[in-house]
Amino acid sequence: MMKKTTLSCFKPDLSLNRRDFIAGAGAGLLLAATQIGTASAATDLETALAPRTLGNPDAPIRMAEYFSLSCSHCANFHKGTFNQLKADWIDTGKMFFEFRDFPLQGAAIYAHALARSVPVEAYDGMIDVLFKQQEKWVTASEPVSELAKIARIAGIGNDAFVEILQNRPLLEGIVAIAQDGYTRFDINSTPSFVINDKTIIRGDRGYDEFLAELNKLVA
Repeated sequence: MMKKTTLSCFKPDLSLNRRDFIAGAGAGLLLAATQIGTASAATDLETALAPRTLGNPDAPIRMAEYFSLSCSHCANFHKGTFNQLKADWIDTGKMFFEFRDFPLQGAAIYAHALARSVPVEAYDGMIDVLFKQQEKWVTASEPVSELAKIARIAGIGNDAFVEILQNRPLLEGIVAIAQDGYTRFDINSTPSFVINDKTIIRGDRGYDEFLAELNKLVA
């Protein structure tokens, strides 16, 4: 009889730093999933890795945010400045916004995989929950077990969650998004923002700092 995989099998490498992640394309984080066995495609891969966006695709301003769900600065941005950007620019049709994964270390890659495994229309809601609960799961002795609790709230049971963690193509796809950001835009910290594939803003900036750049593009 095949032994059932449990969440305690997953031991993310919490010592992995940003340079290791970029240079190794997340190899250390993927190792935990590889050790468990053959990947299980519980989620349609094309849908899971499709861009997660908000707003009008024809908007004159396109902003992409490279973020890590384990990054406290990213959490601060989403709890503050992002809400005002959404109200003034995204919801009014002036900005097309894209979330781009850049998990930095530890269990972050599993959090990103979880967010991409819920229905597309629920993605930004899951991101919001993961940021609000960030301190709890990031600092836990078993962060993946804490993520499993969040997954259950979203209707994802233990077996389905384990399948997400084992889905190597999904994890590799998330790493590829981060690697593309590093290669194309020299993204090496989070949060980082790319506006119209040209202007790059780094760090958790206040709304006024974004406003100064955005107004230049609509003047």
